[in-house]
Amino acid sequence: MPGSKEHPGTAGSPDDALGAALADTVRGTGASIGGLYLIEEAEPVLRLVALCGLPLAFSAPWQRLPLTAPVPVADAIHDDTLVSVAGQDEMARRYPRAAAVLPYPFALTAAPLTGVRRSWGGLVLMWPAGRPRRISPRERGHITSSARRMARLLDDAGRPPALPDVPRIVPVDATRHPGQTGLAAADYLERLPEGALALDLEGRVTLVTTTAARLLGRGADRLLGTRPWQSLPWLDDPVYEDHYRTALVSRTPVSFTALRPPDQPLTFQLYPDTSGISVRVLPSAERTEAPPPTGARPPVVAPTGRLYQLVHLAAALTESVTVRDLVALITHQILPAFGAQGLVLSAVDAGRLKITGHHGYPADVMERLDALSLDTDLTPAGQVLASGAPAFFADPAELAAGYPEAPQISGKQAWAFLPLIISGRPVGCCILSYTRPHTFTADERAVLTSLSGLIAQALDRARLYDTKHRLVHELQRALLPRALPRLPGLDVAARYLPAGHGTEVGGDFFDVLRLNDTTAAAVIGDVEGHSVAAAALMGQVRTAIHAHATAGAAPGQVLARTNRLLADLDSELLVSCLYAQLDLSRGQASFASAGHMPPLLRHAGHPAAVLEIEPGPLLGIDTGDDYPLTTVPLLPGTTLALYTDGLVELPGSDVTRTTTDLAGHLDTADGHDLERLIDRLVRHTTPTGQHTDDIAVILLRASRLRDAPA
Repeated sequence: MPGSKEHPGTAGSPDDALGAALADTVRGTGASIGGLYLIEEAEPVLRLVALCGLPLAFSAPWQRLPLTAPVPVADAIHDDTLVSVAGQDEMARRYPRAAAVLPYPFALTAAPLTGVRRSWGGLVLMWPAGRPRRISPRERGHITSSARRMARLLDDAGRPPALPDVPRIVPVDATRHPGQTGLAAADYLERLPEGALALDLEGRVTLVTTTAARLLGRGADRLLGTRPWQSLPWLDDPVYEDHYRTALVSRTPVSFTALRPPDQPLTFQLYPDTSGISVRVLPSAERTEAPPPTGARPPVVAPTGRLYQLVHLAAALTESVTVRDLVALITHQILPAFGAQGLVLSAVDAGRLKITGHHGYPADVMERLDALSLDTDLTPAGQVLASGAPAFFADPAELAAGYPEAPQISGKQAWAFLPLIISGRPVGCCILSYTRPHTFTADERAVLTSLSGLIAQALDRARLYDTKHRLVHELQRALLPRALPRLPGLDVAARYLPAGHGTEVGGDFFDVLRLNDTTAAAVIGDVEGHSVAAAALMGQVRTAIHAHATAGAAPGQVLARTNRLLADLDSELLVSCLYAQLDLSRGQASFASAGHMPPLLRHAGHPAAVLEIEPGPLLGIDTGDDYPLTTVPLLPGTTLALYTDGLVELPGSDVTRTTTDLAGHLDTADGHDLERLIDRLVRHTTPTGQHTDDIAVILLRASRLRDAPA
């Protein structure tokens, strides 16, 4: 069960075995904190499923992360390698968003959970600040083997486990001495002249001595089970709670002084370990800030955890790119942070509220609420946009008082209507809803109001990005072939996949040409850079190759003549290109390459391999050199794979190894359906579906040879 305090056993479910493996890894590596992330395939996002050494509340900003999030565990999964951060300075430099939410001294290592056929997720380990700045080869091997052990557990299960809504808390058993009794320890503490407290990992008081209760001015019965900053008003300040968080995350002693009214300064010394924090309480002569005047109302402060959560959400909102990203962020991070279950995100469009994303509502309700006029009286959305002030409704009766139909439409029980406004201009409306009545505290109202401005900025940027993205990819599609020609005896499939993010047009291109009844040509290439200029040059190159090929030029001549054209155009961009001519009557394939990635070749009944082709210069470099010709047999059942570098040039990997591995996958995959084979090749090199460069792929298979026409 989520949040269970029982130690998992390996004999139970796969979840228990994973929990036990995580606890063993934390103990074996000397880490103070451990977390296990699994990939939620439907999104895809990373879900924190198990946690050691931290309270559940601390993990709120990290429980769901996009696979592209700028955090170490996402990088470890993407690059399939260990990612180590030696300290706070390095964290701030490499991962500023993570450093803003965890401003504590600690070291961290993230490792991917890579199974036989897929990536399952990642492992995160954290150590106290006093640890050596770099992990040793032995530690690296231990962490890697532990990650492989967890991946094997998932492989053996054969399918992804059910992911919990909140992470399981997995305890790490600390060393204890059964011969020593708790009564003896209590007697020892009572004899000391100073006060002593014990806090669990959640910050709750589990032990308080008589001296500590006297110094704190509160009886033990009123302290046990509470958090000091909640039961002692004079400690209700984010600064003091943050000292506790610092000790817990960094696992280093922390000392601070606070003023117990009216004039008694007390020093608190915190000593953390894997089970909790021991606190010494001593009178102090250190001067502290005077308390507010008698009768003055103390300022209302948000809990430190809420402040860090706000920083985390604000940073995440600034990094959301598309409207889809924004809806996913609100759904997976903002809704859980405020206990909400439903979301409707609308954008102002021609005087109406067009729904751009939603969660927790049936489709028929969204159809009824979509494209409402801004002056609608069906919901408060238009009114909050007109006034610029958010509206909060704790139950259906409050909402029905002004909008009788609204509660019946949605079936929800509480709502927060947040106007999205930028410099007085209405951008849209964000509605958070609850399945039960919910009273909004002053803290929640303040934070949601602050977030509404950030959501407005994010929505405006995301809509602009989506518009530009749609336009550039329409341009990209216009420059690529609309359909592939049919040639009896040759099966063809091709795919173009744009990069995951970015509004620039890619320079990858491909084409398949029917030269006569028994001959075809396939061309694939990549223009340097991502820009409109690259797309324009790509169109010119493709047109030139088409003209020379259909005029009867040999493969080397096609590239040489195209190269002269680029030299005449005096373009600053270079182009790689691979040209293949397939003669089905003679049973041979001829290749010429302008510095492009070598193709993969699989003859029926033989292993697939990388075809070695002597390359010529890149197009755009006028060297006067020829483009050598490479000819191989084209037998029935032969499969050829042509591709651009986006398929094999992966961060943190060797291109030669990746290409050879891809050939091996082509060898073992069922190639009957070429479209499905492209899917498998792409998924093999980019299992998460996230790629930072464009990908173009052509698969060709000679199904039978053709006789030349009489």
